Amino acid sequence: MNWMIIVLLLGGFISLLLGAEILVRGASRLAAAFGISPLVIGLTVVAFGTSAPELAINLQSAFTGQANIALGNVLGSNIMNVLVILGLSALIIPLVVNQQLVRQDVPIMIAVTILVWWMASDGSIGFLDGIILFAGLLAYIVFNIVQSRKETSAEVREEYEHEFAEKEKHTPRSMTINLGQVAFGLVCLTFGAGWLVDGAVALARLFSISELVIGLTIVAIGTSLPELATSVVAAIRKERDIAVGNVVGSNIFNLMAVLGLTGLIAPGGIPIPASALAFDIPVMVAVAVITLPVFFTGGHMIFRWEGGLFVALYAIYVGVMLSDASGATKFQDEALLVIAMITGLVLAGSALHELLHRRKLKQNA
Repeated sequence: MNWMIIVLLLGGFISLLLGAEILVRGASRLAAAFGISPLVIGLTVVAFGTSAPELAINLQSAFTGQANIALGNVLGSNIMNVLVILGLSALIIPLVVNQQLVRQDVPIMIAVTILVWWMASDGSIGFLDGIILFAGLLAYIVFNIVQSRKETSAEVREEYEHEFAEKEKHTPRSMTINLGQVAFGLVCLTFGAGWLVDGAVALARLFSISELVIGLTIVAIGTSLPELATSVVAAIRKERDIAVGNVVGSNIFNLMAVLGLTGLIAPGGIPIPASALAFDIPVMVAVAVITLPVFFTGGHMIFRWEGGLFVALYAIYVGVMLSDASGATKFQDEALLVIAMITGLVLAGSALHELLHRRKLKQNA
């Protein structure tokens, strides 16, 4: 393999991860200084920061005409966020799901995912689609900020100090430092995105693999590393609600901000390949839909066995994708059937667990 491709890919990944980390650090402290609650910081500022690599990649891809990388990046990231990141986090420790996520944010994620499927059904996500998605994002952010403002300043400060494990005074000097971190993070994201897109395109041409598959796998996995690190570390530290909120917020931002802005600026919109419309987008929708019953049952918890099945689903998905990319016999229909069966197993298991859980509560009452 050309060493320049490896340098571009590694340099791009490192710059994206560094930029996202610095951006999140500065932006989170700025948000807290303005009295925004940690839950909203997780659903907006941190989710946007961990989605910043996807946004940087997609904007770069749109400007350089690699729309398939942009599409694959969003679809692959959203699928990986739920199946791999939540799956691995749940394998580490059963995850607690915040009730606000179940009542509000997960239904929003599902609705937006289905909306994107409908938008893509005509073969492209264009300028008008981008406006609708981005306008929805602004409404979502404003709603969360208004909700957080209903809490008292003391409540916000106490929760912030508990979640972020630090106590700092918000002085003009600290505000300047935080703004500098945001600016430096954006610079790293910009350069990293350019290097990663160039490396991904070169890799696709070297192995004669479609840019969509490269976007769905290598690029999506690389840009999902911030979400993976955030959620796994949160699970290890037993901050289990952060692990789940990070994934849900990131998926919403990927669709409404990343895909929305890409549709706005990409010349002629984002073309949707028939293969993505027949397989990858339905998988993304199924993955989003399955989260609601899994999150709702079992006392709002994701158990280890559910996490294991999530990871197994992702392994099947990637196996099918790579098989098709290598020119082997296509078996997407069979794969969808297997995925549907495992999905049904997860739902049935969750329902049975919920039934037993409620029966136990009645017996103890």
